[in-house]
Amino acid sequence: MCICIALCIGFLPVAQAQHQIGKYEKRWAMLHAFAALRVKTRLKTAMTIYNEVKNQKVLDSFESGGTLDAFRHGFTMAYLAQKIKVKKIRQLGKAHEKTNQYYFYKNILEFNDRADSLACEMDLRNNELGFKIGDTHRKVSLDTLKLLIINEIRLGNAWIMKRNVQKQYLTCQNEIIVMENYKDIWYIPKCLIQSTIP
Repeated sequence: MCICIALCIGFLPVAQAQHQIGKYEKRWAMLHAFAALRVKTRLKTAMTIYNEVKNQKVLDSFESGGTLDAFRHGFTMAYLAQKIKVKKIRQLGKAHEKTNQYYFYKNILEFNDRADSLACEMDLRNNELGFKIGDTHRKVSLDTLKLLIINEIRLGNAWIMKRNVQKQYLTCQNEIIVMENYKDIWYIPKCLIQSTIP
């Protein structure tokens, strides 16, 4: 039990630097102690690769809602799925999005943006892409896994938020979303589209 508590306190924030670990992730870690230990050891590496991709500017610069965001979720879950059962990490992904909703109401940001309902849906969809790639390619190297995820994004198999050339969020009817009008609203009429890289 002591190991579980230690993992609960430390396995996500150090590696992801998004926000403090939430109660939902803690519950998951307490139920899956050994998987949580593997998550802890692999998340730091996943975030190192993510930052490399970010600095190389292979994708867009949107840490929330763009191809860079899609890569973070897809690659991280693919890397975890190489060593952990998909069923377990799918539960962790869902727990993380529950935490995002909880922190929305606390006005706590993740990657300098406030979560919303469609952002969580996007993350869950990109997690599924990662599960598929990681589970299918358990033996490939980090570099190969990275390229596989980037290729899937290029092929349009990941999900991003629709934006215009001015980088403003759009509805599915191509109307500009004035974010100031949705300051405390969880359900924002953003539009999920399949990924593209200009």
